[in-house]
Amino acid sequence: MATSGAVPQHRPDETTPGASLGGQPPASSTRPDAMKAIPVRHWGRWLAAAIIAILVAGLIFSLARNPNIGWSVIGQYLFKGVILRGVAVTLELTVIAMVIGVIGGTLIAVMRLSENPILSAVSQGYIWFFRGTPVLVQLLFWNFLGALYPRLFLALPFTHFAIGSVNTNTVIGPFTAAILGLGLNEIAYASELVRAGIISVDKGQIEAAQSLGMSSPMTMRRIILPQAMRIILPPMGNETISMLKTTALIVVISGTDLLSVVTRIYAQNFLEIPLLIVASLWYLFLTTIFSIGQYYLERHYSRGSGYQKPRRRNGVGWRWPLRSDMPESLEMLERERDHR
Repeated sequence: MATSGAVPQHRPDETTPGASLGGQPPASSTRPDAMKAIPVRHWGRWLAAAIIAILVAGLIFSLARNPNIGWSVIGQYLFKGVILRGVAVTLELTVIAMVIGVIGGTLIAVMRLSENPILSAVSQGYIWFFRGTPVLVQLLFWNFLGALYPRLFLALPFTHFAIGSVNTNTVIGPFTAAILGLGLNEIAYASELVRAGIISVDKGQIEAAQSLGMSSPMTMRRIILPQAMRIILPPMGNETISMLKTTALIVVISGTDLLSVVTRIYAQNFLEIPLLIVASLWYLFLTTIFSIGQYYLERHYSRGSGYQKPRRRNGVGWRWPLRSDMPESLEMLERERDHR
């Protein structure tokens, strides 16, 4: 009969949990060997990539050996002064038209979201008219505005009181007509982009701002628009690149942009293909610069949103750069894995 305090004896064939014969830890406590993952072979992808590479190489070889392209003519005109002036005018038109479009589009978007029925109706009518007519027609209309109104003056409605009077054709030339046509048309499209960004902001943000005593303009400027920029920027960047190429339509009103200059040159020397390639190279270069700027703007306004593009670290694996939103325990696990 066992006395109190006596240690129970175990038979030699009995083992206690967590222990094994000979004092060795059980086999289940040891870490198993790492599994070697063998990636799946995608032979169809490699075959498609090889076919595409062969076709692209053949196209490049054909263009490089084609004597009708005139690479010497391209090199002669690529950085010529008249071409560079056309590039400068194209950039100027793009920037001015987009500034008009963004500012006017923001105003029209706010008017459309207003509870005032008159402001909302006016904004919807503006969008309906300028989206419903082609931009080429609008450019031609502004260029020939003198046929509708030979003189421009400032007057009170329904009276004969007028201040100043100028000839319409002296005020609205091809450059001004291009700015009016492109800028006013862009307002209609930019307003819808801005409206989409505004309505994407949660109403709780607006209510919180109002509870702090913020006015409606301050709430729009400090709370809504900064958060809406994440939604607005990608399509607005696409609109900017599209506007850069849309400036080529000014050729119909004898402008001084890049394509207009190129068309006037090849109308004299009949070297259409080389000069069109010069224009294409400049458009490709400018759109690339704009795309890079759009990328950095999007990355700036996407901070803290969790929608940033994942980055590859040390050449292995993709991971999201935002770690501030992780729980502390998960972040500690990430540090331990990085240390190993």
